[in-house]
Amino acid sequence: MIFFILVGVAGMIMGGVASVAGFGIGSVLTPLVATQYGMKLAVALVAIPHFAATLLRAWRLRRDVDRTVLLRFGIASAAGGLTGAILHNRVKSNGLAIVLGCLLVFAGITGVAGLSQRLRFGRRTAWVAGILSGGLGGLVGNQGGIRSAALMGFDVRKEAFVATATAIGVVVDLARLPIYLTAQGREILAAWPLVAVATGATLTGTLAGESILRRIPERTFRMAVSLIILGLGIAVLGGVAHS
Repeated sequence: MIFFILVGVAGMIMGGVASVAGFGIGSVLTPLVATQYGMKLAVALVAIPHFAATLLRAWRLRRDVDRTVLLRFGIASAAGGLTGAILHNRVKSNGLAIVLGCLLVFAGITGVAGLSQRLRFGRRTAWVAGILSGGLGGLVGNQGGIRSAALMGFDVRKEAFVATATAIGVVVDLARLPIYLTAQGREILAAWPLVAVATGATLTGTLAGESILRRIPERTFRMAVSLIILGLGIAVLGGVAHS
């Protein structure tokens, strides 16, 4: 019961954070759920509340989506997500986690220092970033930090940033979820109470976080996203060091 409460509280908080930053649900819920269910199953379980909350957010923010950026990232992210999900049962994630952590730390530092605002991603770079973020989402359930770090280089306002990042997240979830359900459907069904709690909590947090987004100044928003990315990178590397 205590674990379910923890998942519910974490899901509600991160649903709100995701409404502001465009990511965060999988980054926190996956390692939390993994403490009881193991990493492989945790990635699949968290994918369901992640998809539900992301779909809700995408629908409510659909008018702010930057379709050009979505097209560049969406196709590549879907391909990466599908590939990552297929490899999910075969690849050990420790080495990948180190690479992910280093990338997030680098991206967070450049964002805090203001360097990311000077970067501009071309078509080729956007495709690479899309494949990488989608692949990480399918493989270890952690895609938003890399995607948001890449999106920071595009000249989009905060509403378009969150809306576009969210729409891309939906695309990746649609690519990876069928693979998880096919390979681990029985285990996922057995854990339905946890999935229900996490889904309800993230949906509640998502609705609550939308009003906060409109009140945050652009500069403060970019700094907050950069700090979240940096914190995630440090947390990922810390988890590897203690594993």
